[in-house]
Amino acid sequence: MKITKISVFQQTQPLNKPYWLSGGRLKFEQLDSTFVKIETDAGITGWAESCPWGHTYLPAHGGGVRAAAELLAPALLGSDPRKIDQINRTMDLTLPGHLYAKAGFDIACWDILGQSAELPIADLLGGHYPEPTPIASSVSTGTPEEMLDLIKEFRVRDYFVHSVKIGADSAMDIERIRHLEANREQGELIFYDLNRAWLPAEAIVVMNKISDLPIIFEQPCETLDQCLAVRQLTSHPISIDENLITLDDAQRIINDRIGEILNIKISRVGGLTKAKRIRDIAINAGLKFLVMDTGGGVTADTATQHFAQSIPSEMRIGTWLCQEMITNDVAPGQGSRNIEGSSQIPDGCTGLGVIPDETLLDDPTAIYER
Repeated sequence: MKITKISVFQQTQPLNKPYWLSGGRLKFEQLDSTFVKIETDAGITGWAESCPWGHTYLPAHGGGVRAAAELLAPALLGSDPRKIDQINRTMDLTLPGHLYAKAGFDIACWDILGQSAELPIADLLGGHYPEPTPIASSVSTGTPEEMLDLIKEFRVRDYFVHSVKIGADSAMDIERIRHLEANREQGELIFYDLNRAWLPAEAIVVMNKISDLPIIFEQPCETLDQCLAVRQLTSHPISIDENLITLDDAQRIINDRIGEILNIKISRVGGLTKAKRIRDIAINAGLKFLVMDTGGGVTADTATQHFAQSIPSEMRIGTWLCQEMITNDVAPGQGSRNIEGSSQIPDGCTGLGVIPDETLLDDPTAIYER
């Protein structure tokens, strides 16, 4: 089997409402998503979606995905898409770094491999654990009362895991946390995501001030060194998110005991192949997982669910469906959706289990053929 054609599509995805994170210092109103379609001489076609969260959040942006495709796509033509490690080596030799820009090509090849083997991607990643994964809401920064109102809106949609964005002001953060914990319902889990907003001194003060509460913090500071300084002087579990990009990052988090939870963002780490390598060493170290992507619709979300369900259920804290925050849906009725606050891979799927409707996409921005 050989890759004969690669098409790249761009889609602007408006958010349902403006969204603030990192203590309100970053505002987003739309996302820039890239769809990758890989065709083969065997008549099997693979799809994937890559969507960085804006261009001010981290060193990644939608235009970068498509610029990288100008180098990556020609290099992959003629390759066997089922030989996933070789595909990734070709991409790494063609364009060192730029992991987020490679994710769509990697995932589309996994889709082809799954269809060829007549198995879901989750099985090919090592085995499909059937238990669905709880979906984490994404609660924008606001006053304590505003944030509780948002959680109540998510409760109506059956969410029971919540990712709450804080970090605007240390004293206000304490008020936010205590107010939300006082109103947390039985069976709910709230983890508090800073998106790097705190300096170490702020993190240490706030976390020790509320040491009586059994809660989780995510990415309190900008760097792994800063998070390590916080880890050494506090007791709450810490999830590492933005600083988890490479296998070396994961190894350092484990070796230096910086965090107890890894938030693996599939596109950020370069796709499913590299995410699997991180997963394996983290499972061996006894860490827990949040599994998400950096944005996008049901195509990206479904790839995330395949990966999540390759992790034992007792090690999965939650996932995220960005599809519920955007107004576009290019694959109505397909893929992983919200079912009573949890999500899972599509029943009976082979490969990814999502085929975007090309009539809902604009014309390709680029086509590469042999």
